[in-house]
This record gives sequence, structure tokens and C-alpha cells, in this order.
Amino acid sequence: MSEDAVRTAFPELDVIEDDDLRAGVVSAWATAIAENNIGDLTEVPWLPPTQRELGLDDERLVDHVRDVTAGAVALAEMLLERREVDLSLDTVIAGALVHDVSKLAEFDGMNETKIYDLLGHPYYGVHVVAAADLPVELAHIVLSHTSRTTVEPATIEAEVVKRADEVAAAAVRSQAIDDLRTA
Repeated sequence: MSEDAVRTAFPELDVIEDDDLRAGVVSAWATAIAENNIGDLTEVPWLPPTQRELGLDDERLVDHVRDVTAGAVALAEMLLERREVDLSLDTVIAGALVHDVSKLAEFDGMNETKIYDLLGHPYYGVHVVAAADLPVELAHIVLSHTSRTTVEPATIEAEVVKRADEVAAAAVRSQAIDDLRTA
């Protein structure tokens, strides 16, 4: 059942050309759903501490992941069209789709868990990506997309996902504040 929920939540999976990569992304999410007893993936909040601070209770993780994926694809396609870059669109899409899979373990509803408090974002995601036997490039995207680690993007795919995530998060914050420098 959880694999069907993942496919329904993330129609962008269909764009991934590599069947094994697509199946691995689905498996990563299904594993995180099962390990964290998630009943409805579409009801998982985006980032509870920020949501509480800004009064944005209705923001959801699936919407954020889809926004990041759309932004990352747009950036990647622009780079492929305008620059001679060696970039894997499949890796960008898969990386954008799994970049926040760790949030299923980091939060229980609107409350932080010990994984969030003690490990922080995104270490559980690396575990899930490895358990799904996804390429190390995806674990790198998960680790390097956030300032909660010291890992910086080493690939263009990781940089694209990180920038798309930053813009998508800024768009959410802009709903509650006029000056993003104050967030």
C-alpha cells in the first residue's frame, strides 16, 4: 500500500527514465513510511519548528518535495539547454524526490523527535537511501542540501537540488514575512 501512496504523492517519479532508480526512490519512501508508522503521507508537515514560528500550519512535506523537484528540473533543463554540462536529469529528479525523506523520522505530527534533536536533518535520509540501494550520489544530495551538515555539494546535481530547496523554502517563508532576511 505505501508504494502506491508514494507513486500517487509523487507523479514526478514517472519522469525518471531508469527503472531501478525509480523503484529505489519509491522503496526509500515506502521504507520511511513503514518505519515511522505514517498513515497518510500527504498529511506530513513540511518543517514544524518553522511552521510554528511563522504560523504556517498548513504547509505539507509532499508539496515542498514536489516544488523542489519542479524547481530542480527547471534549473537542470536550463543548464542542459544553455551550457555544456555533464548532468544527469534522472539523478536530479531522484535526488529532489528523496532530499527530505528523513522528515518522516524527524517529526511526529508537529513535534520534533529524538532523531531531529540528536541527529538532525538529514542523517536518517542517508540511512533510507542506502537501505533502498540507491546510488551514493543520492546520499550525497541528501547530505549536502542543508546547512545542518558540513557537507557541501560536490556535483552539479547536488548543487541544483540544494538551490531548488532553498528557493522553495523561501517561497513558503515569504507567505508569512515580507523580508526574507529576517527568517
